[in-house]
Parts: sequence; C-alpha cells; structure tokens
Amino acid sequence: MRKSVLGTAGTALGTACVTVLALGLATAPATAAPPAGPTATAHGPGWEPAPSAPWDVPAGERCAFPVHGEPIVDEVVSRELPPPAEDVTRTAYQGDLVIRVTNKETGAHYDADVSGTALVDVYASGAQFWRVLGPVLVGVGEGNLARGLYVVDGAYTIAISPTGTKTVAGPAARPDSICARID
Repeated sequence: MRKSVLGTAGTALGTACVTVLALGLATAPATAAPPAGPTATAHGPGWEPAPSAPWDVPAGERCAFPVHGEPIVDEVVSRELPPPAEDVTRTAYQGDLVIRVTNKETGAHYDADVSGTALVDVYASGAQFWRVLGPVLVGVGEGNLARGLYVVDGAYTIAISPTGTKTVAGPAARPDSICARID
C-alpha cells in the first residue's frame, strides 16, 4: 500500500501507502495482461500507477541510525473515488510493493513486503484517515507506537493528525519494528 512510508518517507506513503491500499478491492494476478486504454492497468480501468520514490531519514528521526528506503518491487496503483464529504479526497491503493530498508551506518537491510491495500481520506486540514488491510510501512515520530519504522499488518486504521501524529488502531493490527531488524 502505500506509498513509501507514513512519515518523512511518509508523505510519500501518505500521499500514496501504504502502501498501498483499499478495503474490499481485489488485486489482479501479477500475470494478468493490462486492458487497453490510457488509464487502464492490470487492475482495471481507472487505476493509475502510484510509484514510490526512494527516501532517507536522518538518525534519531525514526531509528537511532540513518535509514534509506528504496522500492525494489513497485506495482502500486491508485484510483480516485467519489469524495465522502466536501473538502475530502478519497483514494484507493493496491498492488505489490517491497521496500528495501537499509541501515546507512552498517549496510544491514530488510526487504519489507508492504503490499497491503488502503482506502485513504485526505482532509483540507492536512489530516488523513486510512482504512488498511494487509501490510504497510509506517514511520512514526509521534503517536501511539514508539518512534520508529514499522511494517503494520492486519486489518486496522491509521489516523494522521495535521501535525503528523499517527494513531494505529484495531484489534488485528500487528506492528513489526524495522529499526530492530536492521540495528
């Protein structure tokens, strides 16, 4: 889902992420041939590529060390949906996404499969609300998870305040610390 990461590397994920995502939308097999048409993809008409950019996070912002993220598989697509209210945009994300997250001090890396799906509402205030199914990469500076980078898997929501505070909620949310994996 998707886009790259929720956070510094996360406006990208927030803009697209997580990576990634839309409840109730099925993904097509990777071998499916794309339908013809200017906005058609293997997922059907109206889906547009939503590529993730590489990103860097300085030491202390998410992990104790500097981190680099780079998509090594990026087949994420997005689709604009009718807005649920005035001053709100709604976008669905889905598709395969694997981000190589590297400790820039040691070279240790972890290939995070963050191929979840999400339905993302973005408000005029800058706040976001994600409904997520499956794994997405979440960068937390402030929120209900400790500062860090996580692959969060399961069925859950992510609320992002206009100031960037993230609240991951849901009985099926399973966070996995990427900082710990590459320390």
